[in-house]
Amino acid sequence: MRSFLALVLTVCIIGGVAAQDLRPSPPMPSFPHEHETSDYTIRIVEVASGFENPWSLAFLPNGDLLVTERPGRLRIIRDGQLDPRPIPGVPAVHITILGGLLDVLLHPDFERNQVIYLSYAKAMDERYSTTAIARGRFDGRSLLGLEDIFVANTRSASPTNFGGRMVFDNDGYLYMTVGERQEQDRAQDGMDHGGKVLRLRDDGTAPEDNPFFGQPGFLPEIYTLGHRSPQGLALNPESGLLWENEHGPLGGDEINILKPGRNYGWPLVSYGTDYDGTQITDTGLTHRDDLEAPHMYWVPSIAISGLSFYTGDVFPEWQGNALVGSMMQGRIRWSGHVQRLTFNEAGHSINREPILAHLRQRIRDVRSGPDGFIYVLTDQNPGYLLRLEPVAAH
Repeated sequence: MRSFLALVLTVCIIGGVAAQDLRPSPPMPSFPHEHETSDYTIRIVEVASGFENPWSLAFLPNGDLLVTERPGRLRIIRDGQLDPRPIPGVPAVHITILGGLLDVLLHPDFERNQVIYLSYAKAMDERYSTTAIARGRFDGRSLLGLEDIFVANTRSASPTNFGGRMVFDNDGYLYMTVGERQEQDRAQDGMDHGGKVLRLRDDGTAPEDNPFFGQPGFLPEIYTLGHRSPQGLALNPESGLLWENEHGPLGGDEINILKPGRNYGWPLVSYGTDYDGTQITDTGLTHRDDLEAPHMYWVPSIAISGLSFYTGDVFPEWQGNALVGSMMQGRIRWSGHVQRLTFNEAGHSINREPILAHLRQRIRDVRSGPDGFIYVLTDQNPGYLLRLEPVAAH
């Protein structure tokens, strides 16, 4: 009964957010304009606008950009202009308050094989859905030969917590996050993909060196478990380690550094409380010695979203910094921003600087571009793709 009530409250809270998104968001300032940060005066440039709840982006080798829209469209920006026609060949998606077309990712050998990956909420029937990965070839105009290569077993009527972030590691393995669909017990169930980070070959099959491969009581794709609603996934270019972030309930958003086979605790421990104000666990535990503690956490929540590391040269003071999106602060609407995270030599966070808070927009994704600039997607309708450029160093 408590899980059902929590789900109802979650849908009401998130549904309220979704309903507000149908209304005009706070007006954007004119672009370009300048914004002060601790290290730089930056210029904010509008790359494209008019998206409907954009979710993710990918940079093509020729300089074009792909952008997913949650209602089920893949868009392309060619020569700096948004093509008004969506790319054909995208799978049919199950659209909910948090479900639809999610991530887009290029194969590491894209220039040779033209293969891209899409994660999405997949309808199982009229009521139930799950998270899936489709793979196809992009010829510059259309998606060809698209087919599902992985379908999670998280069949549920829940409209939330699909996960769907993807990344390749340096060895060519594909990782994907799967949320626990607001059904907490999934995260600790070794025979359920929900609340897990999965490790796959590029064809969607499980590598034999996965931590649980062949182990009774566990699915072979599982890399880590004990996650709630993963929203960001990125490879740290300096350490080569995989970083993941996820929503807590009321408080307790996390960043985790993933280690194979480890348990990250949800719902056994949490720094957040349930949506009805009660403790997640009977004892209110925030940590346990046998579980991995988060590398960082936020109380109150920032509604954490995309995650990336800055790898360019145009912001030299920010090299190696992590960038995370925020869609709101606690329950304060129109308080989204980008947080720039800096670390000491031991890897511990020493500063969290909010950027772009003056825009009062929900930030869905943030990426370090191949040109050295930073790209930001606002989760609005209309949504914007923005580019951050340095004007002067302080």
